[in-house]
Amino acid sequence: MIDFAFLIILYSKAMVKQYEWYPADNVARASRVKTQRPAKLRTGLEAGRVLILLSGRFRGKRVVFLKKLDSGLLLVTGPHKVNGVPVKRVNQVYTMTTSTTVSLAGVDVSKINDATFARASRNQGYRACSKFGSEKAANQVSAERIAIQKSVDSAIMANLKKAATKGPAAVNVASYLAARFSLTKNDKPHAMKF
Repeated sequence: MIDFAFLIILYSKAMVKQYEWYPADNVARASRVKTQRPAKLRTGLEAGRVLILLSGRFRGKRVVFLKKLDSGLLLVTGPHKVNGVPVKRVNQVYTMTTSTTVSLAGVDVSKINDATFARASRNQGYRACSKFGSEKAANQVSAERIAIQKSVDSAIMANLKKAATKGPAAVNVASYLAARFSLTKNDKPHAMKF
């Protein structure tokens, strides 16, 4: 009579693949390194295209796309004189592309990069407390950012004025940029052309 335990051992050896070599427990494996690559530019986005911001402080505002930065973010401006949106970085996920374009002749954004938007360290610890003698400095816009805003806005505003003299269709671009985007209850966004 065959032993039942012997049959189980015989059956398990036949079903499980046996390996001649097993890795040691203490062999260090190279860690996985994930690299963040900047996003590709969405189709339809080119310099001068008017975008609608969908999120953030300026949601619903129309802005002019200037260029793609190295980080993958978009550089946009209102212009500030038209709708109050400064030169800022925006993730392209939070924008909607329109069919309207603005001429960017004379606009120089070659010196603007991600380092332009870097902030000074805000953590001052106990030194920022009024009890220790020094008050926390208020956030100030740097002179460099103000100069960039003026140069970009003046060039775009000049292009808008030139376009306004060409015909009645171009006159509305400045007022189009100033108008806030919104949808009402009866609007059908899937049927609209932006």
